Amino acid sequence: MSSPADFRRREAPTPGRAPGLPAVELPTLLLIGATYGGWLFLTLTYGLWPLWLLAPLVALVLVLHSSLQHEILHGHPTRWRAVNSLLGIVPLSLWLPYRRYHDLHLIHHINDRLTDPHDDPESNYWDPADWGRLGPVGQRLVRAQLTLAGRVLIGPFWRIPRFLRAEWRSVLRNDPRARAYWAEHLAWCVPVVLWLKLVCGMPLWIYVLAMVVPGNAILGIRSFAEHRARGPMRERTAIVERSWFLGPLYLWNSLHSLHHEEPLMPWYQYQARYRVLRERLIAANGGLVYRSYLDLAARFLLRPHDAPVHPTGGVPRTRGAGAAQAGSA
Repeated sequence: MSSPADFRRREAPTPGRAPGLPAVELPTLLLIGATYGGWLFLTLTYGLWPLWLLAPLVALVLVLHSSLQHEILHGHPTRWRAVNSLLGIVPLSLWLPYRRYHDLHLIHHINDRLTDPHDDPESNYWDPADWGRLGPVGQRLVRAQLTLAGRVLIGPFWRIPRFLRAEWRSVLRNDPRARAYWAEHLAWCVPVVLWLKLVCGMPLWIYVLAMVVPGNAILGIRSFAEHRARGPMRERTAIVERSWFLGPLYLWNSLHSLHHEEPLMPWYQYQARYRVLRERLIAANGGLVYRSYLDLAARFLLRPHDAPVHPTGGVPRTRGAGAAQAGSA
């Protein structure tokens, strides 16, 4: 698996906007307002509610905020990119710069490179050389995360430090945009931290361990098995159909094959569109469908979803070819 910082050298696809959308999508704008309002209200109640009740609620709000950031980077809720960025850039989870996520995720949407550890920054697979360099302990930790239980319990403590370590190296090397992204991100972290510490009186370690980490664990459920390394491109993306709790929390990104086919579609149109395209999508992805996340857990809670090493080892794409594909994505 390539280091997250390696993908900074590749060109992200230019974000677009689906035709026919209004200048301002009111459902998404209202949901953004409700999410920030909910976070402010819940964190302000720290010390008034028991932590066992408050922490899961804040974690769920952080999951929804992350889902909204994903929606925003795909060109919602307005036709003005600067406005959208302003709506998504507040780092409630603290560790991930929005603009960094923006660039990496759009590279992930180069669909013919899905799951390739060299060219897909969201791939869960490793190339043989990187896998060998992990060593026995690292390999055991990765194998544990091939089960859903390991993904939830170990995943945040693996993903977040690994990402931050790679980003620190990128900043030291002065990779393009690295220092600018992180300077902007840290500036936006200041009001979040001041709110938590000075207004809410919440220790930062409690916020991180009791709210940010569980929120990341819940996000890990969505990304656990949404892709697999297979030959035909359309067979690499899964669908989770009947998820009436996590599905809305993920803004229906659980219908992941539909998202990769029509990435500019707003979240509130997914259900109706999926009903129209369901048979074709399932035929195209080779029947890679789960009834719900409970179905996913029944299959993979303690059993590995796949092998850790990419079946072909991954084939690096040249910069020119990657940039050309990105421009057409």
